[in-house]
Amino acid sequence: MMLIRTIRQEDYSAVDDLIRTTFSKTANGYRNEAELVSKIRLDPSYHKKLEVVADDNNQIVGHGLLSKISIVNSHQSFPGLCLAPLDVHPDFQKSGIGTAIINELETRAINQGYKFISVLGWPEYYPRFGYHKASNYGIKSPFPVPDETYMIKELVPGGLRGVSGTVKYLNAFNL
Repeated sequence: MMLIRTIRQEDYSAVDDLIRTTFSKTANGYRNEAELVSKIRLDPSYHKKLEVVADDNNQIVGHGLLSKISIVNSHQSFPGLCLAPLDVHPDFQKSGIGTAIINELETRAINQGYKFISVLGWPEYYPRFGYHKASNYGIKSPFPVPDETYMIKELVPGGLRGVSGTVKYLNAFNL
């Protein structure tokens, strides 16, 4: 039976292997996503409830992590989250696991009072969950990326009202 649950420390090794397997089979290849996750877990803002796994009869087949970001402009800073990474074992893709992970993480984010989530990802995948180009909101990535791959989603109505600027990630992202 498939279960989406909060990560446990004993899952770390399996998640590390899953991330390496999943990303090495993508068009972009593996880009140190497992190391990124390890660094995020060491950040004081890391919240275990915002990291989940898909557990299929004690086998970790999916994983997702939300970490804190801010959208900063010359006047204000707006707190939010980013989804990075989201990974589902290639043998289990296209079975609804990614959807279940995203839905669970979004619910947890809303319950903790967050208003938006950003993602750098596949433009063929994330729009179905309500993610739109961040540039539509005057929100920019801190590094050069194709416009269609940098997306954001309001978690609550008006969650992006008045929000504009450049995303600031945790130091963990400075690989």
